[in-house]
Amino acid sequence: MRDADFFRRWMVATTAAVERESDRLTELDSPIGDADHGSNLLRGFTAVRAALNKDTPATPGGVLLLAGRTLISTVGGASGPLYGTLLRRAGKDLGDAAEVSDEDLRQALDAAVGAVASLGGAAPGDKTMLDALLPGIAALGTSYRAAADAADGGALATVPMQAHKGRASYLGERSIGHQDPGATSSALLLGALADVADGVL
Repeated sequence: MRDADFFRRWMVATTAAVERESDRLTELDSPIGDADHGSNLLRGFTAVRAALNKDTPATPGGVLLLAGRTLISTVGGASGPLYGTLLRRAGKDLGDAAEVSDEDLRQALDAAVGAVASLGGAAPGDKTMLDALLPGIAALGTSYRAAADAADGGALATVPMQAHKGRASYLGERSIGHQDPGATSSALLLGALADVADGVL
């Protein structure tokens, strides 16, 4: 069973991963986006960490709700609403339970990814964060590490895709050959989850 501290450590580990990879995320965003994905997420998750250090909610759902609200209020562009929706919906699904099972989390994240897809109007293969999240969540039933590896593979698989959603879609065929920054940052989120679950962080 996973308590609120596990989820707090997940968000802190995600912040550290974004800090480490923010320049790379911006580099990936430069040819197909606004060149601000890394800086936007860094600002947002730094605010999440500060909010959790100030007052960590007592439940897993509460941690994710706070994280989601913070991202929506601090991150510009599409990233804030999309990541905020992901975490808020998962938190809402987890409810007020003091501890949740791994299966509870898998089901909550599955519902959350569905909410992100509805918000963005994207589908698998559109070269978006869904291309990392969907295989990652599907592999959660195996293990957290399998989920992280599947998300990494999904992010890499966006390179030959043509973008059909988001700013990259404006480039048409010129979006081919670039790894999607949103899929890449989504893989960081699941990688941080695996590190915390494995006791690495």
